Amino acid sequence: MPSVESTSAAEHRPSGRSRRVWSLAIRLFHWGLVACVVLSFLTMKVETDLFDFPQNVHARAGLIALGLLLFRWGWALVGDHHARIGSWLRSPSVTLSYARDLMKRRADIFAGHNPLGGWAVLAMLTSLTIQALTGLFVTDDIFFEAPLHTLVPAAVSDTALWIHHLNANVLLALIVLHLGALLAHRCLGERLVGAMFSGRKTLPRGAHWAETDTETHQQPEQQSDQELDRTSDQQQGQRGSSGKGVEPGRSALMVRAALLALFSTGCVMWLWGRL
Repeated sequence: MPSVESTSAAEHRPSGRSRRVWSLAIRLFHWGLVACVVLSFLTMKVETDLFDFPQNVHARAGLIALGLLLFRWGWALVGDHHARIGSWLRSPSVTLSYARDLMKRRADIFAGHNPLGGWAVLAMLTSLTIQALTGLFVTDDIFFEAPLHTLVPAAVSDTALWIHHLNANVLLALIVLHLGALLAHRCLGERLVGAMFSGRKTLPRGAHWAETDTETHQQPEQQSDQELDRTSDQQQGQRGSSGKGVEPGRSALMVRAALLALFSTGCVMWLWGRL
């Protein structure tokens, strides 16, 4: 006879095979950051004649990346469900359990980041932030000075440059691991790249959702985005009236996204003006 816990978990598993997971804000952040990282790599790691002053292009790509990261860290605290750090950063025990199940090819599918992916995202965001911040203080002692180079002693600038170069290799290793993980999950039936374009994740045949997500619980597969938004707002209102946790509605999320974008853009424009 199944236990009460397993029966309850089965009852609460979402029934839909396609779920809206990544908001437009997350998708724009992700692909914008990809573009900045690729441009930064091309300007400093690859010899090319595409740019007359690659250091300046590299610096501007870094500033845009910093603005995106400022937005993402803020969105991890006040954004939608799957964007918030509490929804994808799980305990070591849960992560190890998931890793064992994944090695046996019987791990359930997480709507957002799986436990291993959550820690990988944290590592990637941390490394990218270190790279962007240290880049604000460096100089090549010839043509280029970063926006905040003149505000710190030479010893601090030299240390920042050392960390910048060292962390570039760490970041490259994390990117290679990330690409390898995408390929591995694609072999297991998960189309993670497609989900980051469309915003929707589709359950592979024979797999099960691993978590309860009241924001997308029992949503019809072919529901439009507008209908999904109305359904989400209704569910949030029901949770609020029943005394359960209240998730921010669509309007509140739009205001928060706009404020974060305004703050991030202001920081980037101020630093841009100092180049």
